[in-house]
Amino acid sequence: VGRVHALFARVLTLPIPTAAAVNGHAFGAGAMLAMAHDYRTMRSDRGFFCFPEVDIRIPFTPGMAALIQAKLTPQAAIASMTTGRRFGGDDAAKYGLVDAAATEDAVVSAAVELVIPVAGKDSQTMASIKSTMFGPAVAALRAE
Repeated sequence: VGRVHALFARVLTLPIPTAAAVNGHAFGAGAMLAMAHDYRTMRSDRGFFCFPEVDIRIPFTPGMAALIQAKLTPQAAIASMTTGRRFGGDDAAKYGLVDAAATEDAVVSAAVELVIPVAGKDSQTMASIKSTMFGPAVAALRAE
C-alpha cells in the first residue's frame, strides 16, 4: 500500500501536465491512479470507472480518500465512493470523474488535446502549484 500511495503522490505532483486515457475498465487503485492525473478521458462506448471498495468491504485509506476528494465535488465523491457504482464513459464525464468521453479511436488524442494548452508552462511553477493545491492529499498519502 505504501508504494501505491507513493505512486499516487508522485503522479499528483509531477511538474508537468498529465492526462490519463482510460481505454477500458478503471477499478479501485486503477481508478485512483487515473484520478491522480490532471486530466482524464475515457471511452464512451466501453468500460467502467468504479471505486468498488464499499462492495468488497475494503475501506479507503485516509490517503486514498483524500486523493479522490481533492479531485471531485462532494456530490461526485459520495456518488462514486459510497455506492460502488460502475460509471460508463458518458456518466463518468457527467459526474466529473473524467474530463471527457470519446470513442475508442479518439480517447488518446482527446487526452492529449487536454494537456496541449498547458504543455509549455514552467515546470518549477507547475510543481509548486500542484504541491500546494494537493498538499493535504499528498500529506495523507505519504503519512501511511
